[in-house]
Amino acid sequence: MASEVLKVALKPTCSNSEVKLIDGASGHTYTVLSITMCETAGAAETFDLYVDDGDGGTDHYIYKTQALGANETFEHTGKFVMEATDHLSIITASSSNIDVVVSYLDQTL
Repeated sequence: MASEVLKVALKPTCSNSEVKLIDGASGHTYTVLSITMCETAGAAETFDLYVDDGDGGTDHYIYKTQALGANETFEHTGKFVMEATDHLSIITASSSNIDVVVSYLDQTL
């Protein structure tokens, strides 16, 4: 049975290794509504935000080496769609304290 559910992904303290924000599943379509990132340690940072198409290792960047100032918040409000086993990931340039909140719609067929 088809469904549409609003969800939120909360990821505290992202770091310099890949963190999956949304880990796509077969039979699902995801509409990302907003992404908010907040640097909480008082140190400027850069991050990459990207979609891995079909979890196959091919990254499609939304932001590449995007600056995030010390104790600042960054908001992405452009909507986009991910299908099935795509996943949304973030990685920072160094070990960091960045909290991420992703609001999205999870649709199943």
